[in-house]
Amino acid sequence: MCNVKDYRYFAQIGKPRTVWTIPAIHGDLQALIKVHDQLMTKIKAGDRIVYHGNYTGFGDKSSECIDEILTFRRMVLALPGLLASDIVYLRGQQEQIWMKLMQLHFAPNPVDVLLWMLGNGLSSTLYSYGLSPHDGVDACKQGTISIAKWLDSVRIQARKRPGHASFIAAQQRAAYTDQENDYPMLFIHAGLDASKDLDNQGDHFWWSSDEFDQVQSAYKPFEKVIRGYDPKHRGLYLNCITASVDDGCGFGGNLICVGFEQDGGIAGVL
Repeated sequence: MCNVKDYRYFAQIGKPRTVWTIPAIHGDLQALIKVHDQLMTKIKAGDRIVYHGNYTGFGDKSSECIDEILTFRRMVLALPGLLASDIVYLRGQQEQIWMKLMQLHFAPNPVDVLLWMLGNGLSSTLYSYGLSPHDGVDACKQGTISIAKWLDSVRIQARKRPGHASFIAAQQRAAYTDQENDYPMLFIHAGLDASKDLDNQGDHFWWSSDEFDQVQSAYKPFEKVIRGYDPKHRGLYLNCITASVDDGCGFGGNLICVGFEQDGGIAGVL
């Protein structure tokens, strides 16, 4: 039985008709636009949209993908009966890396930390904001003051894009439907430690993808846990208690959007 004490970090999405899940995007703008165009013809009052994180990284249009997400949000909210709370943004690995980047000047070995981040998607994200990863490496070699100055330049560039700072601040760790539903569902980024309460997952949401594959029984009170980043990129991969939605977008695969009905069934795949 899981327990939720701190609701600030988790989105309660009530009793939706259909939950449309958008998995990891990884900076693939054209794939995102295609899914948004299809979803626009399907979304109705009473539905929810859950983005599962990893909006940026690896693809060369990371910042542009955030622009597209914000534009689509305005379009959805113009539809009759749709509310701001109907759209949820989860934090993914790439967003976690960005947050840790802002703390780089506290790292005992900043060069190594930054090189790891750059090799795991951050390099493409920085380039999309007009920033040079090499400047960051040079700053790390020069010491704490230089790192702090470089991070200031990163913040300034990101703030030049309207809505990006608010978008980052609005991201949630997980989302779930009403636990009093007949079939409550939990939506996460990539990982889950089934032995821990929801409040105590910590970094497991982002880095414990192997543990997610080991879940053997329903993570009560939820009947199904749905994630949007699968390192194996198996497309729509589901069983009675879990589901992965990730067809390798940003790595040569497609971006798919899956609608889950109230009973956990599939309403559609876009």
